[in-house]
Amino acid sequence: MDWIPIDPAAVAPPPGEWFSHAAKIELAGTNLLFVSGQVAVDIKGNLVGKGDLGAQTEQVFANLHQILADQGATFEDIVNIRTFVTDLSRISEYGAVRARYLSGSKPTSTTVQVGRLVNPDALVEIDVVAVISNKGNDARAEAGS
Repeated sequence: MDWIPIDPAAVAPPPGEWFSHAAKIELAGTNLLFVSGQVAVDIKGNLVGKGDLGAQTEQVFANLHQILADQGATFEDIVNIRTFVTDLSRISEYGAVRARYLSGSKPTSTTVQVGRLVNPDALVEIDVVAVISNKGNDARAEAGS
């Protein structure tokens, strides 16, 4: 099975050459989009909100929005979300932001506390899986041919 690496220009490039921001698998009528763990970096790769879990979570969801939008997806398309935080006692700060972005959907979810993330000042990292119908894209392609 073939897959397509995704690295939208609207988010900072992944550090090094170790991974892609997302990978898409095209199936009949549906695409599966696997988004790598995102930390709170802006377009220039600078950490946003040092020490502020709410601000970092906001930036992570902004990055996720850009990656999803690049592939024609929204937060409603997310079927799985996995969150890594460095301090579970602050989970309500994360939860308040998440609730705004995932207000309609209830994806499967895992949240765990970790000792440290790849950036020592990062407090949260989130990865997601989305399912995107490509039937609309197929219909537009057929109409254009």
